[in-house]
Amino acid sequence: MKNNLLNILELIKLGEKLKSEMRHSWLSNGRQESVADHTWRVSLMAMLIEPYLTQKVNSAKLLKMIIIHDLVEAEAGDIPAFDTMNDRLAKEQKAINERKSIERMRDMLGNVLGEELYNLWFEFEEKETYEAKVANALDKLEAQIQHNEADISTWIEIEHGMSFMMDKHVEFDGTLQVLKNIIENEADMKLKEAGIDTKKLKV
Repeated sequence: MKNNLLNILELIKLGEKLKSEMRHSWLSNGRQESVADHTWRVSLMAMLIEPYLTQKVNSAKLLKMIIIHDLVEAEAGDIPAFDTMNDRLAKEQKAINERKSIERMRDMLGNVLGEELYNLWFEFEEKETYEAKVANALDKLEAQIQHNEADISTWIEIEHGMSFMMDKHVEFDGTLQVLKNIIENEADMKLKEAGIDTKKLKV
């Protein structure tokens, strides 16, 4: 028991790095967002949206998946989506680094809990189960919500168009589609207020 708890404590201490691992997102008060900030609010979204999803979801599994999926960034770092979107080699390297990290965390725990963590991370990555699809959708939607709340000066140009690229992440669930539309409309208004022609971005 004591050895198991020591291993758990080691992983908890590794997780502390997520409090200082910065994302390419900014808060409404001008502070840069940490991975821990993001993960916490994705978890909050899951809890609040669950009663409205079109299918029954295993809420415990969903929350575990959300909490675990960014844990690898404590070692591999946070790589913005736009850095790998059009770069196959960068995308492959990111996958390799994250896989090594989750394998090390599994081995760190070295028991059934380690295997559960490992399997949940891969389930999220494969996006085949309903829980994984919901977790992925909320992950993407929270990122856009945060962009919408930040000052437009913190956005880079590629993020303007990315505001209208979330359909593929929510198409499996009607509730998430409605939520996506609300979030997308907020982005549309923010960009228009900054003098940006959003019609060109939606093509």
